[in-house]
Amino acid sequence: MSDTFLLEIVTPYALILSEEVEYVTAPGVEGEFGVLKGHTPFMTALKPGEVVCSKGNFNAALAVSWGYAEVTHEKVIVLVETAEKAEEIDIERAKTSLTKAEERLRRLNKEDKEYLEAAASLEKAVIRVQVAGRLSR
Repeated sequence: MSDTFLLEIVTPYALILSEEVEYVTAPGVEGEFGVLKGHTPFMTALKPGEVVCSKGNFNAALAVSWGYAEVTHEKVIVLVETAEKAEEIDIERAKTSLTKAEERLRRLNKEDKEYLEAAASLEKAVIRVQVAGRLSR
């Protein structure tokens, strides 16, 4: 009997990943969670973060934005606004975006209406750098 289950990561634009995996972790709004085959079914909202999955020698890390995850006994579906595989992220461009987001946030006051947007941009940039950095470890 196989200890794998289907993981699908989907954006409004494409199926990003469809793979049999043994384990997945994802950034739930109430904390990171991990799933093995046969996990109790549930649905949860996701916050921007890192999805990591593995099966034998296959390992993948993806930077994801807001969305939802549905876990069943046989399958995990991750529906997110955006998802990028680690190997698809240009690390230098991600670092430049991080620097720009930090500078923008420093210029704003918490009362500014753009502050939350700038904070979200910074969070996304940090995650992209983190995920892209996995390749250099």
